[in-house]
Amino acid sequence: MKQLRYYFNYVEKCNMCGSVSDHHKILGQRLNQSQGFNPKSKIGISSTVMQCRDCNLIFSNPQPVPFDLQDHYGVPPENYWKPEYFNIDDNYFSNQLVTTKELLQFKPGMKALDIGAGLGKGMIAMKRAGFDVYGFEPSVPFHKKAIEKMNIAPEKLKLGMIEEVDYPVNYFDFVSFGAVLEHLYNPADAIQKALTWVKPGGLIHIEVPSSKYLIPRIFNLYFRLRGTNYVNNMSPMHRPFHLYEFSKESFMLHAKNNGYEIAHKEYYVCDIYFLPQFIHPLLKWYMKKTNKGMQLAVWLRKK
Repeated sequence: MKQLRYYFNYVEKCNMCGSVSDHHKILGQRLNQSQGFNPKSKIGISSTVMQCRDCNLIFSNPQPVPFDLQDHYGVPPENYWKPEYFNIDDNYFSNQLVTTKELLQFKPGMKALDIGAGLGKGMIAMKRAGFDVYGFEPSVPFHKKAIEKMNIAPEKLKLGMIEEVDYPVNYFDFVSFGAVLEHLYNPADAIQKALTWVKPGGLIHIEVPSSKYLIPRIFNLYFRLRGTNYVNNMSPMHRPFHLYEFSKESFMLHAKNNGYEIAHKEYYVCDIYFLPQFIHPLLKWYMKKTNKGMQLAVWLRKK
C-alpha cells in the first residue's frame, strides 16, 4: 500500500473574510479518521477545529497538505464510490438547475463550467438542460473515467487544479462548485478566480457543508458530557479532507470587496447517521424549520 505523506499548514487568518486569529475561537479537536462515540479509544493525528467570530467559518488549524495532489485525490473511483455511482440519475442536479435557469433568465446555449467535475455527471446534467458545458478535474483517475466511461468530450474537460487552469475573461454564464469549495485551501481566492470567468450578471453556484448543521452540535455536546474536547465538525478529516464549514455570513462578508451578491440560498437536510432511527423525522423537521441542515447552497451573482 502506498504511504501517504502530508505536511501541516497553519491558518493565520480566515480564508473567507480575512479576519486575523484574534477573531477565532477554538471549538475542540478532530481526529484524522472516523471518531465513533469514543474518540479517546482511537489512535490518530488530531487537528484543532476553530471558528471565525466574524463570518462563522469553521476550519481545521493546522490543515493537512499533501506532498502530491494525487495522494489526496488520486484514489481510483471504484475504491471511493460503489459501482452504482457510475449510473446517471435523470434527476441529478435537476433542482439546482431549475433555480439557476430562473435566476439567469436562461437561453439555450449559455455557457457553463463545472469546477471539480469528477466523473462528469454534473456536466451531463447541465448539457441535458441546454447549456454548452465545460469542466475541469484535478484527479487523474476521475478525469480518465469521465472521458472513457462517461463519454465526456476530451476537449471539454481539462485536467488540473483551479490554481493551474484558465479560461477567457467574462466567458461563462454559469459556474458550479458542487461539493468542491470545502476541499480547497484558499476558497476565497478560488471564488475570486472563478468570478473573472463569469460574465457580469452571471451566476456561481456553490454547495458546501453548513457551519449551522445541527448534528455536529449534538455530538459536540455528547463529547463534552463525556469529559473530552473532541468535536464532530469537519467530517471527514481523512482524505479527501473537509477543511471548512461555511455560513451565509462567510459569503456575505467576502462579497463586500469582491463584486458579487448572494442571489439565492438554500439549506439541504440530508440523511442522518448513528442517532436512533425513531428521532430522525423530528430532527429533519427541526433542521428544515431552523435552517440547520447539513448543506448550504448559494447562488452568487457577479455585479
